[in-house]
Amino acid sequence: MGRGKDLLLREPGQAPTAARLVRVPKQVARHHVYVIQLDPAVLEHAKFRAANPNHDPRKPPLYVGMTGLDPATRFERHKYGVKDNHYVRRYGVRLRPDLYAELNPLPYAEAQRMEWVLARELRNDGYAVWQK
Repeated sequence: MGRGKDLLLREPGQAPTAARLVRVPKQVARHHVYVIQLDPAVLEHAKFRAANPNHDPRKPPLYVGMTGLDPATRFERHKYGVKDNHYVRRYGVRLRPDLYAELNPLPYAEAQRMEWVLARELRNDGYAVWQK
């Protein structure tokens, strides 16, 4: 068997032909959820306000995302316009590791789910949250 990202399995006694190989993905915990604090000026956007009708005005607005990169690298890329979210590019202030650090790293599927769960929980705590 090769040392690729997937394990290739076959039934005992069968020749390794393409028709008999089955891909079994490894569960690699290398993805991260992250939270970026946004400038309160983002609340001037009607679309952002509409997504957060019950936010607490004393709490800062946030962006929740998921990445296969280090969160600090991903934040820099947002700010430089590389696969960015326009709210983060224009209004991103800083990472908030106090809200996500203990969750990472995660396998891809779990990180996707955790992004949604974290956004929901932060909204329930009164934060205005943007999440794709």
